[in-house]
Amino acid sequence: MADPSSYRPKPGQIPDSPGVYKFRDEHRRVIYVGKAKSLRPRLSSYFQDLANLHPRTRTMVTTAASVEWTVVSTEVEALQLEYSWIKEFDPRFNVKYRDDKSYPSLAVTLGEEFPRVQVMRGPKKKGVRYFGPYGHAWAIRETVDLMLRVFPVRTCSAGVFKNAARTGRPCLLGYIGKCSAPCVGRVTPDEHRELAEDFCDFMAGRTGQYLKRIEQEMHEAAEAMEYERAARLRDDIGALRRALEKNAVVFNDATDADLIALAEDELEAAVQIFHVRGGRVRGQRGWVTDKVEAVDTAGLVEHALQQLYGEEQGDAVPKEVLVPAMPEDAPAVSQWLAARRGSNVSLRIPQRGDKKDLMATVQRNAQQALVLHKTKRASDLTTRSRALEEIAQALGLDSAPLRIECFDISHLQGDDVVASMVVFEDGLPRKSEYRRFQIKTFEGQDDVRSMHEVLTRRFRRYLQEKEKTGEWIQENGAGEVPAEPDPGAEDDGRPKRFAYPPQLVVVDGGQPQVAAAQRALDELGIDDVAVCGLAKRLEEVWVPGEDDPVVLPRSSEGLYLLQRVRDTAHDFAIRYQRTKRAKRFRAGPLDDVPGLGETRKLALIKHFGSVKKLRSATIDQICEVPGIGRKTAETVAAFLAQAAPAAPAVNTATGEIIEDDEDTAAVAPAVSPPERGQQV
Repeated sequence: MADPSSYRPKPGQIPDSPGVYKFRDEHRRVIYVGKAKSLRPRLSSYFQDLANLHPRTRTMVTTAASVEWTVVSTEVEALQLEYSWIKEFDPRFNVKYRDDKSYPSLAVTLGEEFPRVQVMRGPKKKGVRYFGPYGHAWAIRETVDLMLRVFPVRTCSAGVFKNAARTGRPCLLGYIGKCSAPCVGRVTPDEHRELAEDFCDFMAGRTGQYLKRIEQEMHEAAEAMEYERAARLRDDIGALRRALEKNAVVFNDATDADLIALAEDELEAAVQIFHVRGGRVRGQRGWVTDKVEAVDTAGLVEHALQQLYGEEQGDAVPKEVLVPAMPEDAPAVSQWLAARRGSNVSLRIPQRGDKKDLMATVQRNAQQALVLHKTKRASDLTTRSRALEEIAQALGLDSAPLRIECFDISHLQGDDVVASMVVFEDGLPRKSEYRRFQIKTFEGQDDVRSMHEVLTRRFRRYLQEKEKTGEWIQENGAGEVPAEPDPGAEDDGRPKRFAYPPQLVVVDGGQPQVAAAQRALDELGIDDVAVCGLAKRLEEVWVPGEDDPVVLPRSSEGLYLLQRVRDTAHDFAIRYQRTKRAKRFRAGPLDDVPGLGETRKLALIKHFGSVKKLRSATIDQICEVPGIGRKTAETVAAFLAQAAPAAPAVNTATGEIIEDDEDTAAVAPAVSPPERGQQV
């Protein structure tokens, strides 16, 4: 525990101006970020008598070892910089709202030539207009299905669209009238874009003009005795009204607003947000957070606003934001929101009428979310605590293993050998800490040797990180101790990739894998990390140096947790191995040409049409491709002349040799689906 007076700035050193400050611990990690209208009184308040500080503030200042600040021009800049630093450094003593799930949104890809309506999750992309978020994806699909009768916008994937354009036949939605079939030219790109924009206008709340227009067309068709068309328009009106009924009308004045409500106790806080667009509730979302800093309701509201709108621009920030309490610096927050929207934003507390009534509804939802979270957490926490205690007792550990790392090796008959590392903290997966390894020191199938290499690399990196921070100093062969490393070399305060050791290492396997893992730790001089292995055949737990396994009861929560950790590592390793294998299978002749990147490979194939035609081209013809110089053309021609062409494909049903140019997909860059974790 540090004494705050040991790093207290000297009198007069702190400026009396707006700014953002950071507290760092003894290892230079940022543990708290704050902002202030005036830095001098705010920072001075942290260095008063510890007995007068809030318990959470007291814990923070005694954990810290230094404080630094950055002066800014305005309070709005301070708000933006505080948000950026909290996002970058992930300080342990700052309140951070975390979504418990990825909420789906209705998205229209207006940036494409033929806009597509679809369900999207995750970070927002440029050129896409979003509506929502919604609580469930099926709610979006039901709404879209009703609206496609009136606005037959494309909903198919790029592959289906290209296949329909190639064959000249639209998909089923095109035949039943729920798609205008731009893939086969039934409508022009401009006509299809107009449909997509009308769809967006209707979803944005401008519903009355479309209903009136369709009603007028229906009456005109009836007067002209076009009864089939009139009946269809009548059904379209019914479909639009049913779509509108799915969103409750809460305001009659087409209000665009977000309503934010909080429910909190001494330890946790839950926030609920209702998104109202065009007077209707279009979406709902919520978070729960631990109150790790001394913060009141106004502070929680400010953090929630940063979380909600920190990455948003334009119409994603509504004209009106209703909150239960005004932030401490409400004018600066309002200016910040207005800058993100591009026009004025009203930030206020509802006092009367429909908005106050709806805020009460949002508040009840927040209260129920907090109660439900506490009920689930109490049950989960009890089970996880029992599981960790059973593991500690079975393995003879001094304390429960709060951080468990599990390693697994995956390959296909000795090819594409990879390894995975998954991390569980407090019995829950921590996906941001997952890691992937390629086996580098040898080729072929040897799980024991692979396990030894992976453990050695992981813990060598851990020792390197500790040496950088001065937490661990290795003696050299002469018995001399190197000087403590300069902390300024690693002064960014970001969490390090391998800075935290586990209390328990689990390997997927039996005695040989466990012995290899223990040998790796012994060679690095690490003696405070326990090792065990979980064999799949009988679910036996093996520990180093023991001839007999530890057998946990089948009903044991500890065994269930170990199985879950092991299975997670196994699945993560298999996904990575399959990705590598698929990428290798998709590799083409141009992949091995030295100095030829993906852009120029695609340019070559686009110009010549296939590798077969490229192989028969002259150097002068290759030089005609944009971006390809004489030297590169000579390299490509020489390499393709040496490489043997691929064997012709054979139709196994007829025995016919398929005369096809070498597949252009073989030279396209292999794109694998994104996965959690990083390759090291």
